[in-house]
Amino acid sequence: MAGLVFSGDRRLDKPGQKIAADVSLDVRGNSQPWVSRGGVKLAHALEYFTFSPVERTCLDIGASTGGFTDVLLARGAARVYAVDVGYGQLDWKLRTDERVTVMEKTNARSLSEKNIPEPVDLVTCDASFIGLETVLPAALDLTTPGAILIALIKPQFEVGKNEVGKGGVVRDPALHEAVCRRISDWLTARRGWRAIGITESPITGPEGNKEFLIGGVNDDLATHARRAARPAPKR
Repeated sequence: MAGLVFSGDRRLDKPGQKIAADVSLDVRGNSQPWVSRGGVKLAHALEYFTFSPVERTCLDIGASTGGFTDVLLARGAARVYAVDVGYGQLDWKLRTDERVTVMEKTNARSLSEKNIPEPVDLVTCDASFIGLETVLPAALDLTTPGAILIALIKPQFEVGKNEVGKGGVVRDPALHEAVCRRISDWLTARRGWRAIGITESPITGPEGNKEFLIGGVNDDLATHARRAARPAPKR
């Protein structure tokens, strides 16, 4: 129990605690500081992989409400391109932050230098209903040597439909392991990229799905020539 549920001035902090049916309840405070639960996941990954967003130009794929974007800004990012195929979801405080470039109604698979006019130092991804091998390539192609990646692996969107269990949940640990290995191998097979590890998310996804975060680094010095000539845009 997080200790946020009250009945009057009485804190209800024990699972299974009995109360009268007609007692009113209210939730006070916030169990985490970010605009969405996604922030908890990214904050964990940054610490686990010892990655820092300080002064980095970041590309947040699947920004949605902005949990990942919120963490990046709080940890010192210079700019965040918040990309989402949806519309109107990004939290107002992020939408009005001058460090955020809001890119709604934007398909991450179509990203290019035309809509991301400066080299990217850090890519994050929290996408749904699409696999990482499909949604990430265009974003990774926009990165500089030394760029880092943190992407949320959601097994329910990576396995075949016949492997997803009741309620849309993937429960088989063997499938979790197979998906993580496949994504890690795929990333390492991309020119210049290498996976440096995978950690389990500290919180589950919808319906209790286990999720994982993969960290990667772009070591491709060959990309330097392609990016060095691109001047950063005036802000």
